[in-house]
Amino acid sequence: MEETIFDKIINKEIPADVVYEDDNILAFRDINPQAPVHVLVIPKQKVASFNDLKDRPAEETGIFLQGVSRVAVELGLAGDGYRIVMNCGSNGQQTVEYLHAHILGERQMNWPPG
Repeated sequence: MEETIFDKIINKEIPADVVYEDDNILAFRDINPQAPVHVLVIPKQKVASFNDLKDRPAEETGIFLQGVSRVAVELGLAGDGYRIVMNCGSNGQQTVEYLHAHILGERQMNWPPG
């Protein structure tokens, strides 16, 4: 896989507004927020897309999903709710070939989303 902007953020080659980091995940504010709170959560172990999770150990996937939950709660979004988005492939509008979850909150979300 080619190096992406997320690889560079993990490697501290480019700056990011980091809101959470542990041994497994990194969470940072989106540079083009679509909500008052818009954070991206990425695994430190590179995975290209949601489709590739089927080939990863279940424990690794669970750690990532628990991390997304932890970040949302620590951002104070649990009470009023929030949206989690994971885009996959070109039709899903995945623009970076690196698995990432968007956490959007502090506004009323609409349905359908797109």
